[in-house]
Formats: sequence, structure tokens, C-alpha cells
Amino acid sequence: MNETILAYQSLFPYRQGTKLIETMDQLSDSIRIELLDELTHPRVRKSADEKLQIAFDRIDRSSLISVEKEGLKKVYEAVYQSVNS
Repeated sequence: MNETILAYQSLFPYRQGTKLIETMDQLSDSIRIELLDELTHPRVRKSADEKLQIAFDRIDRSSLISVEKEGLKKVYEAVYQSVNS
């Protein structure tokens, strides 16, 4: 399994469906749902900018090694670019 997927799974061990992610497409879909805040009621949703910053902060505070942190941030940034275009 991809190291980035394993890093994501270790960062969010209790998030529903995280352990089922096996491909980068599935990881991107999960991050897209997170960035668009799709599982939150529309009145209290945060912007993709806010969600990206929250994710980056969590990644930075995590015990992941720097290579894993950078890999996850790159995936988040790529998904963020795709949802904002």
C-alpha cells in the first residue's frame, strides 16, 4: 500500500472509511469530501481554504515523519486545486 495512504490512515484512525482506502483515487475522494466539508450541515460548513489550513495544521502537529507530512500536504494541495478550479 502507498506510504501516503498509510500516513493518512495513521493521521485519521477513527474517521469512518479511512481503513478502507486502498488507492490514491480513494484517498483523493476522501480528501475532496473533507475539503468541501460535505459531511457537515450547509449552514455550518467551512470554506475549502479553512479546511485546508486545518488539515495542514493537523499534519504539522502529527508524529508523522517529514517525508510523510510533505507527501500528504502535496495530495491535499492537488485536491484543493482541483476543487477550486
